[in-house]
Amino acid sequence: MANNEENILLEMSDICKSFPGVKALDNACLTVKKGTVHALMGENGAGKSTLMKCLFGIYKKDSGSIKIEGEEVEFSGPKNAMENGVAMVHQELNQVLKRDVMDNIWLGRYPTKFGLISQRKMYKDTIELFKDLEIDVDPKVIMSTLSVAQRQMVEIAKAVSYNAKLLVLDEATSSLTSVEVEHLFKIVNRLRARGCGIIYISHKMDEILRISDEVTIMRDGQYIGTWEAKELTTDMIISRMVGRELTNLYPKRENVPGEVVFSVENFTSINPKSFRNVSFELRKGEILGVGGLVGAQRTELMEGIFGTRSHTTGKITFHGKELKINRPKDAIDQGVAMLTEGRRQSGIMGVLSIADNISIASLKKYVDGGIMLNSKKIEQLVQDNVQKMNIKTPSSKTLIQSLSGGNQQKVLIGRWLGNDPEVLILDEPTRGIDVGAKYEIYCIIAELAKQGKSIIMISSEMGELIGMSDRIMVMCDGKVTGFIDSQDATQESVMSLATQFS
Repeated sequence: MANNEENILLEMSDICKSFPGVKALDNACLTVKKGTVHALMGENGAGKSTLMKCLFGIYKKDSGSIKIEGEEVEFSGPKNAMENGVAMVHQELNQVLKRDVMDNIWLGRYPTKFGLISQRKMYKDTIELFKDLEIDVDPKVIMSTLSVAQRQMVEIAKAVSYNAKLLVLDEATSSLTSVEVEHLFKIVNRLRARGCGIIYISHKMDEILRISDEVTIMRDGQYIGTWEAKELTTDMIISRMVGRELTNLYPKRENVPGEVVFSVENFTSINPKSFRNVSFELRKGEILGVGGLVGAQRTELMEGIFGTRSHTTGKITFHGKELKINRPKDAIDQGVAMLTEGRRQSGIMGVLSIADNISIASLKKYVDGGIMLNSKKIEQLVQDNVQKMNIKTPSSKTLIQSLSGGNQQKVLIGRWLGNDPEVLILDEPTRGIDVGAKYEIYCIIAELAKQGKSIIMISSEMGELIGMSDRIMVMCDGKVTGFIDSQDATQESVMSLATQFS
């Protein structure tokens, strides 16, 4: 694309970066203009995050050029980048949760008076910052007491406080409600009007087409092209991202739900503000979708069933027999598995290999003589899963933290399948992953249901909920407000039940 050189804020040219066994970036390029929102898109593993980490100084590029306002730069790390007006809000928030909001914003650059930290100025500056961005958060509250959405807004405010001329937003809306997304877009538009350049990374096509001025697409570490957002459609973006046409977003399902195998009756949390008097049934080979807005207590309910949260009353029946689940081990031993919502916080073990992450939940199956692990059998389990789920990795010994989000999610699914569970609870199984990886995970879910596995799937994506479920259970404010069969499900019918406050 032709660019006015004076208007170019960032120019990354021919960036290369390799890791052992993987060429993550292969002559990647990105040009961002002042006062624009530039979407950076690609499948998981396309190199988006690696490119941004090279910009931000987290990774040192192998070759290539990075220029900001025409001047060559190479930041030594995030602090150096932020001091030079380049800020990044990561998908996985990295905050000091035991400290207050003010501390998190001004950490490492506290305002001082007579050599001492000035709490008064820090409070005043935070209030002014929040007022400018219309963020309604008390600067003195402890971070851990805030919702994920509020923490996200604090992180954006911190980035803005550096007077950033370039702001990178990585999956900034993945944990936000529609109302909170509107607020974020208002902030983005305000920053754009001030001349700030914004790199917007998201897998949500409707957001990209709505908020972006330009879109750059990457595939397999390479630059595919840059287009004006108004020229693009969802189908065009998808085909350029994955290099092929996706005729259907969801696979054809061949599962036939059978008899009721799992039921929950009057399940109530020990926390009076959480789930209350929840009852439902799950059939053999059924995909039961669970819908609701943020705060509906869907995750809390499933964590209660799995034994990670306490409940006061309620009964779980499995194949006609009452289950006693007080901890996750009880659930696992009785054929119930749960893929958690936060794969980084409570899923993957980042410093361990793919082999370790897949086998950890089923190691007792591979003990010889009661004392020795059979490494050959474990490796076979790992290779079976890598092949079956198309996990893209140089080897089974690769650290899981180096994989893309979609491949990490496949590893976690493989971990639970190693136990051959009959009931599989999936909490937001495709959050933060691209359309190609989503389709692969949908195929895995559909195949498991066809094999007779019973699946409970929480999803905040309406299309996914309707497209993948046999039935949908909708929750609002801790209670079940209704059930909808797949053939009757519409966005309106789900939303009607999801807003049915008692």
